[in-house]
Amino acid sequence: MRAPFAKLMQEEEESEINMTPMLDVVFIMLIFFIVTASFVKEAGIEVNRPEAATAVKKERANILIAISDKGEIWINKRRVDVRAVQANVERLKAENPQGTVVIQADKNSKTDTLIKVMDASRAAGVFDVSIAAQEM
Repeated sequence: MRAPFAKLMQEEEESEINMTPMLDVVFIMLIFFIVTASFVKEAGIEVNRPEAATAVKKERANILIAISDKGEIWINKRRVDVRAVQANVERLKAENPQGTVVIQADKNSKTDTLIKVMDASRAAGVFDVSIAAQEM
């Protein structure tokens, strides 16, 4: 009488669902999505960009520089002095040699600050410098 009962218990133990393959697939998918994700880069502050009828979206903007209405310069969420812009752009260009500079200048910022940032970017070796604007 014990033999059929033991056989029944053995079948119940073997009928458990093995979760290991499912966990393996979930972790592989997680790694895949992390590796292929594109992260949004931000300069550090939100600026009111001027409007332009000929504004074109630039897909590969790697070095973002923001200029506030008070003349503050922001690179990678850090406030930077105008004299340190060239060194920061050189460092970012070394990390990504095909990097382009996009300057997000507030519409109330001074042109003098914008020109200084453009000159520092070109002195750092980046000649593809763009100014961000909103589409009309």
